[in-house]
Amino acid sequence: MSDLNLLVIVASTRPGRIGPKVADWFVDEAKAHGGFQVNVADLAEESLPLLDEPHHPRMRNYQHDHTKRWSEKVDAADAFVFVMPEYNYGISAPLKNAIDYLHQEWAYKAASVVSYGGVSAGTRSALGLQVPAYPLKLFVVPESVNIPFVGNFLVDGQIQPNETMRNAATAVLDELGRVAAALKPLRSR
Repeated sequence: MSDLNLLVIVASTRPGRIGPKVADWFVDEAKAHGGFQVNVADLAEESLPLLDEPHHPRMRNYQHDHTKRWSEKVDAADAFVFVMPEYNYGISAPLKNAIDYLHQEWAYKAASVVSYGGVSAGTRSALGLQVPAYPLKLFVVPESVNIPFVGNFLVDGQIQPNETMRNAATAVLDELGRVAAALKPLRSR
């Protein structure tokens, strides 16, 4: 078993969302890959209110239990996969809020995206993740999984991937493993 920890973050919180089903498929791929210990954080379950900490996240002087729990989950990860739809060409408000809650916990870690949607497959939101990631020193690798017309892959309540999706997931996990391992020594300083 790898000593690298992967946190898969389900970014959509709206009722009727397909994100958890996409995440379930990717988590199975990640476990089969074997390069990471895999955990999941569903932002609908994290219940992070609109940023309500009185101190700047750089201080890590968290006052609320929900922030402390979120900090522990993110801090324990070496890499992240954001399972995300596209909202008006961008990332969801709950995802932006979850990112903004923390600061140091994201630094010198690798990230990728499993995006989904209609014809654009959520790719514009995947690119939008670069903006909040950059100042946090969160390194988003170019490899990603992009699922167009995601509803077509839903069969009996589960995502039935095609070969392109499986190959993309393997490429994401391989690259995340390389980058996460390379960044890990930077966090021990």
